Amino acid sequence: MRYYIDVILPIPIEKLFTYEVSENEADYLKQGMRVAVPFGKKKIYTALVFRIHNEPPSLYEAKPIDQLLDEAPIVSPTQLEHWLWIADYYMCTIGDVFKAAVPSAFLLESETIITKNDKFSLPETALKDDEWLVYEALQHQPVLKVQEVSQIIDRKNVFPVLNRLLDKQVLYLKEEVYEQYKPKLVRYIRLAPPYTSEDRLQVLLNELNRAPKQKEVVLNLFTLEAATRKPIKVKELEEKAKVSSGVVKTLIDKEVLQEYHLQVDRVQYAGHETKASKVLNEFQMEALKQIDENYKKHQVTLLHGVTSSGKTEVYVKLIERMIAQGKQVLYLLPEIALTTQLIHRLQDYFGNKVSVYHSKYSVNERVEVWNHIMENNTKAQIVLGARSSVLLPFTNLGLVIVDEEHETSFKQFDPAPRYHARDAAIVLAMMHKARVLLGSATPSVESYYNAKLGKYGFVELNRRFGNVLMPEMELVDIKEKHKKKRMNGHFSDRLIKEIEEVLSEGEQVILFQNRRGFAPIIECETCGHSAQCPNCDVSLTYHRYKKQLRCHYCGYHIAEQRSCLSCGSLELNTKGFGTEQVEVELKSLFPKANIARMDSDTTKGKYGYEKIITAFEQHEIDVLVGTQMLTKGLDFRNVTLVGIMNADNLLNHPDFRAHERSFQLIQQVAGRAGRTRKRGKVIVQTYNPYHQILQQASMHKFLDMFTDQINERKQYKYPPFYRLIKLTFKNRDYQKLHEGTNWFSTSLKNSFGSNVLGPEQPPVGRIRNEYILNVLVKIPPKRSIKEVKTTIRKIKKSFEAIPQYKAIRIILNVDNY
Repeated sequence: MRYYIDVILPIPIEKLFTYEVSENEADYLKQGMRVAVPFGKKKIYTALVFRIHNEPPSLYEAKPIDQLLDEAPIVSPTQLEHWLWIADYYMCTIGDVFKAAVPSAFLLESETIITKNDKFSLPETALKDDEWLVYEALQHQPVLKVQEVSQIIDRKNVFPVLNRLLDKQVLYLKEEVYEQYKPKLVRYIRLAPPYTSEDRLQVLLNELNRAPKQKEVVLNLFTLEAATRKPIKVKELEEKAKVSSGVVKTLIDKEVLQEYHLQVDRVQYAGHETKASKVLNEFQMEALKQIDENYKKHQVTLLHGVTSSGKTEVYVKLIERMIAQGKQVLYLLPEIALTTQLIHRLQDYFGNKVSVYHSKYSVNERVEVWNHIMENNTKAQIVLGARSSVLLPFTNLGLVIVDEEHETSFKQFDPAPRYHARDAAIVLAMMHKARVLLGSATPSVESYYNAKLGKYGFVELNRRFGNVLMPEMELVDIKEKHKKKRMNGHFSDRLIKEIEEVLSEGEQVILFQNRRGFAPIIECETCGHSAQCPNCDVSLTYHRYKKQLRCHYCGYHIAEQRSCLSCGSLELNTKGFGTEQVEVELKSLFPKANIARMDSDTTKGKYGYEKIITAFEQHEIDVLVGTQMLTKGLDFRNVTLVGIMNADNLLNHPDFRAHERSFQLIQQVAGRAGRTRKRGKVIVQTYNPYHQILQQASMHKFLDMFTDQINERKQYKYPPFYRLIKLTFKNRDYQKLHEGTNWFSTSLKNSFGSNVLGPEQPPVGRIRNEYILNVLVKIPPKRSIKEVKTTIRKIKKSFEAIPQYKAIRIILNVDNY
């Protein structure tokens, strides 16, 4: 009988592939193990075993696998089920999900290696100069890598040369698979077994009288072992004995000392003893009681708690219960910046039970967290992470907390899978029969609507901790201020006065401007020309600190221009402003204040966020300027003033959720103010202070905003009443793209009628030299979403079969909000 396995490959192909295995391999393999398999002519991929069976493939001859890679599965059955749901619901391939979910160290890579053919018999004169160089190198070195050949013949593309040598049978090419993850090994030292008895040790010390440094090492090792009763690191011993590594090496060579290695985790908790969690106030206790009541009827509960109401302490109580039951907890956060503050709070309560998983951690660190979760190790009982942590191999999940559930950062836009972490987490919890708590001061319209319908449980916490009043909000009309000449740069006299007062009292200020860089445009005042990106349909953003103009879409940059590129005029001026310009103006207005900036330009590197947040917490910074990463759940005890530099660019965004998001952002950034005893203040600068959303936000009227938005959505057929699928078409040839997109949208309109909008060009119609067109499909409430997706897939298949449209790339985005 022949045995076969179906495998998932980390490439965007629809189907699973079948490979042949021996009977022994079939007995050994389990679902979720990795195998290296050949794919295509020469490539070797890491594949994941999905099914073991006896059915040969009907359309092709099954190849044998290259090698087995695991002793135990690295993916759990529930996790695979969850991946399949993501692939189906978000209309991508299971290969996309596999590649996005696992740390890249698990995806072994293959490298082409070159070996010589010992039977080569042609005369050396038959070889050309570049071929001769490779042949000669193989005489001295039995194995060469492609990169080494490139250096030998000084050419980037070496494959034509290698192909000629293959034809002449001079060499062989083969793929070598190598593992990327390397465990961290630490060198430890101990006395060799012959010297462990007291008598023998005494003899040894007498022998070492002539070598005082070596004797010092042995004595210190003995002292350290007695004091700590733990393995002693080589480095620790060298520091204690104050000797060089050479002295220790001599003792190892003499076989007096013995070195050995132990595997350690890269991320370790080096904290103190854990503290008891805080006692909840009466409102938090009531909220916790209501959450418990809701869990009797609903699997998902929405906690609507105003900013600084102490939601985190309620989460901590729920986590404590789960930990006591030996269950795992997933704590999802929208921003990496938030994890830096929260990890310390959770470690104070739960010590080394907390693990963190996000993209700023190295690949090896992520592998270790993955393994701890798979093994249900106590080191990863609580997983704190950004959206990708929803794809981890949980085996005993009991609770999922989605903090700031309204945040758009939970939605993955590129590359596939384009999943929403909040929705994917709810499905994951259902598979594990776990509970879900969605927490937010400004819930999304969809979640609030589900709670009102009774789909989710609903709990409110509308008192700030310590009964601190909600911050006072003031709308400042900057149009009026400009007329009366009461603006200093981008600062109104009101904002300057408030900053002065706050700084004089030794308190801190946060200023919010949702655009990084110095200015979005540098414009010539003579001819009106502004520098454009050659690859995208956007103007270049001016970064004064780097003295360059940069495109935020493709990364293209040029040096700062001193004269107009079009007419040569020297009269250049900036239009608009970003965080960098706010920082510069602040420094001239308040020269004695310590000012810092927090945006994606200043938080590069693993500890970028941590350095700024810690400095701000420790009052080393007086004023912090930042983009929206500042708005999300950060807890600063000494901030009493928040300034929103320009609220209008939030409102005037071409998106059906622009008003909802503006309300959420203003409320969230306002929530950073006055979180302890003193009432905070928020200054919102705007050209339109009478805008309905700004009025609602300034008076904290969430329900009014929700009612307006839900009525508008119903009228114009948007979520939560209609589901959305956005199709994005990309190609370098605009004419071909236009024709292809029209063909596709006509086919969609034949099936779904007026519920298809487009094709329409987005605000930025060309990125990286690819033109973009969008088509939006609205799915009515009673229509089967499965049926709609099947129809779209069929149309897509027909479209891809048309030769002239083959080069057009189609991106499907389900629930595009």
